[in-house]
Amino acid sequence: MKEKVVLAFSGGLDTSFCVKYLSEEKGYDVYTAVANTGGFGPDELKSIEERAYKLGAVKHVTLDITQEYYEKSIKYMVFGNVLRNGTYPISVSSERIFQAMAIINYAKSINADYVAHGSTGAGNDQVRFDLTFDVLAPDIKILTPTRDMVLTREYEINYLKEHGYEADFKKLEYSINKGLWGTSIGGKETLHSEQTLPAEAYPSQVTKQGEETVTLTFEKGEICAVNGETSDNKIELINKLEAIASAYGIGRDMHIGDTIIGIKGRVGFEAAAPMLIINAHKMLEKHTLTKWQQYWKDQLGTWYGMFLHEAQYLEPVMRDIEQFLESSQQRVSGTVTVKLRPLGYTLVGVESPFDLMKTNFGEYGEVNRAWSADDVKGFTKILANPLKIYFSKQEK
Repeated sequence: MKEKVVLAFSGGLDTSFCVKYLSEEKGYDVYTAVANTGGFGPDELKSIEERAYKLGAVKHVTLDITQEYYEKSIKYMVFGNVLRNGTYPISVSSERIFQAMAIINYAKSINADYVAHGSTGAGNDQVRFDLTFDVLAPDIKILTPTRDMVLTREYEINYLKEHGYEADFKKLEYSINKGLWGTSIGGKETLHSEQTLPAEAYPSQVTKQGEETVTLTFEKGEICAVNGETSDNKIELINKLEAIASAYGIGRDMHIGDTIIGIKGRVGFEAAAPMLIINAHKMLEKHTLTKWQQYWKDQLGTWYGMFLHEAQYLEPVMRDIEQFLESSQQRVSGTVTVKLRPLGYTLVGVESPFDLMKTNFGEYGEVNRAWSADDVKGFTKILANPLKIYFSKQEK
C-alpha cells in the first residue's frame, strides 16, 4: 500500500505543486485538507475541492473550525485588547495555529505517515505549522517540498503544465490572505521601508461617504449585539460589523515587526471589525475596571499576543493567562457608541450599569462629595513625604 500524506491545501500555486509532486514524483497517496477559519466562502471551498481532485488528490476534506477559532483565540484577543506592537490585531497569523492543529488531528485520524505544507523558508508560517505538527504528532514526519527545494514560481508553473495541469496562476501584485479577524496584504510597497500601500491595494474600497453611528454591546467582554440586534452567534456579529465598517475603509494600517525567524517584516492589513471591537471594548474597560486590573491586563495581553503570534499557543502559560483574562471580564458589560466616517471613526461614549464614573463620590473637576478639603490637604501631605525626604537629604 502507498504511504499517506495529508497536505494543508489552499489551492494556491505552492500547494497545487505539492499535490502533483508528492503523488507523481514520490508516489504517495495525497489527502488534501483545507482548515477554514472563516476566510473561505462556500464557492471558494467548492473551487478548492475541485482543484484538489483535478490535481490527483485521493481524498479532499474541508475542516470547518471557525467556531473553535473564535472560542479559543479571538475571544481572548478581545479580552486582552491584543494589538501586536500596538497596531496589528494578529489577523491571519493567529489562524495558522488552529489550521495546523486541525490538519494534524485529521492526519492522526486517518493514520497518515506524513503531513505536508507549502510554506516557503522566508516567513513565519513554516514555524507555526512545523512546531504544531511536531508537538502534537512527533511520530508523523513533515514534508515541505516548496521550502526544501527552494523553488521559483516559474518552476512550479512549468512543472504543473508538464504534468498535464493547466490553471491560471497569474502573479498578482499583492499576496492577500483573508480571514475572519482581518485581511493581510503583502508585496510591492510593503517590501520597502519608505513606502506604504496605495488605497487601491486594499480589497475593501471606500463606498460610503458622510457619517454613520453604530452601537456595539458587550456582555462579560464578548460582543453580543450590533446596533441593538442581539445574537449568540459571535461570528455572525463580527461579519455584520465588518460589512458595515469596511465600506468606510476603516481598519487599514501597516504592521512592522519582528518575525519568528529573526528578520524585520512589514505587512499591510485591513481589519474593520477587529479594530472597532478591540477599541470599543478597551473604552468600556476604562469605565468598568480598576486601575490595577487595567494595568495587569495590559501586561498579560501583550504577552498573550506575542506568544500567539510566535507559535507558542500550546505553551501551558497561555491557559493560565486566559483564566486571568476571563476573570477580569465579569463586569465588562455595556454598550459603546461609535461614529464611523471614511477612513476613520470616533468612540463617542459608554453606557454600562458597572460604570465607575457614575457614583456619588464626586464628579471630576467639578465637585467632591465623599471627602473634605481638609482630607485632601492631609492626604497630599503624607503623599509628599517620600519626595520631601529625598530632596531634604540628597538633592540640595
